[in-house]
Amino acid sequence: MTSISLTWGIAGMTALGVITRPFRWPEAIWAVCGALLLVLLGLIGWQDAWLGASRGLDVYLFLIGMMLLSELARREGLFDWLAVIATSHAKGSPKRLFILIYIVGIVVTAFLSNDATAVVLTPAVYAAARAAKVKEPLPYLLICAFIANAASFVLPISNPANLVIFGGGHMPPLGRWLATFALPSVVAIAVTFVMLYGTQRRALGSETIAREVEALHLSPTARLAGVGLVATAIILIVASGFGFDLGLPTFAAGIVTSLLIMIVNREGPAQTLRGISWGVLPLVAGLFIIVEALDRTGLTRMLAAQLTYYAQISPEWTAMSSGVIVAFVSNLVNNLPSGLVAGSAVQAANVPDTVSGAILIGVDLGPNLSVTGSLATILWLSALRRENYHIGAWQFLKLGTVVMIPALLLSLLALVL
Repeated sequence: MTSISLTWGIAGMTALGVITRPFRWPEAIWAVCGALLLVLLGLIGWQDAWLGASRGLDVYLFLIGMMLLSELARREGLFDWLAVIATSHAKGSPKRLFILIYIVGIVVTAFLSNDATAVVLTPAVYAAARAAKVKEPLPYLLICAFIANAASFVLPISNPANLVIFGGGHMPPLGRWLATFALPSVVAIAVTFVMLYGTQRRALGSETIAREVEALHLSPTARLAGVGLVATAIILIVASGFGFDLGLPTFAAGIVTSLLIMIVNREGPAQTLRGISWGVLPLVAGLFIIVEALDRTGLTRMLAAQLTYYAQISPEWTAMSSGVIVAFVSNLVNNLPSGLVAGSAVQAANVPDTVSGAILIGVDLGPNLSVTGSLATILWLSALRRENYHIGAWQFLKLGTVVMIPALLLSLLALVL
């Protein structure tokens, strides 16, 4: 019993460190330290820790590929070119620019995943705000964080967590997926927009943006980066349709695009590799090890038994309550570990699609409450830090409370009813 309590305690302290970042140390340090402490105290063996970390291989490959594509697009000027296009279409209207970015965020999230929205769209939006001579870019940058989670269950590929929840051969066919999640997705996207726009309306009303911006020439390497992103989206849709893992295709697309650009520019990989936020990988690995240790305490079996019991009594009540609980837990421990645990429990339990769907919505949409609720939001924070732009955890929490809770409850109602 002592080892179980100690494992849970270390997992809780690790989550607290990732969320609060004491001494302003990166999130990855706290995740890795928590995982190492579990191993050093003998709460999980080295082999089991390695097994836990290796479970994230597909996620690592996916992230590396996306970060490569994003850095190439940023460095070659594709984002700056897209920023000029967006600013020109806004025609001097901050509200029109806000809506335009929101629509683009939906498309990127649906077809490239929420992590791609954080990694790829955030620097593009920052470039657009700079091109439009925006004094305060925060309202536009917030779109990238909130739509990344709100639109992340439009398609199975819209969030890697979807593959975790419905893993093990339980992924519904695309037709059934759309029948289950189409309406909840529309509700989540629409309510998130209404609430986010309402909170930013005053800031947008006092803002002025440039009506005319200087046109930019799109270089051949920028075109290559753009082709790489579009090709990746197509590859991911095809891979998802055939039930393949998404990490290796994304990684391969990033490598091929990088090689082509390096050949054209006649340069080495050093500059591109320096621009990637490598700290995300040990963060994810540490969280996978911690989840493996928690799983060995019997957590999955306990949750599966509870889900099965209550789903038999009242599937609708179980779906609503499970979705809400998972949503808030995802903000306490990050939705990656909570999604892994919840996904294992769903696969072990005998529950209807409504319950598993509600848990997925909680894992995907719930993290809009806090800055560390999802990997996508952490990647968004990293993208902001690269631009020397910072947002406080309390500032985001106050906004997330207003935006996330109505979207979550109404999305769950749309699923259940």
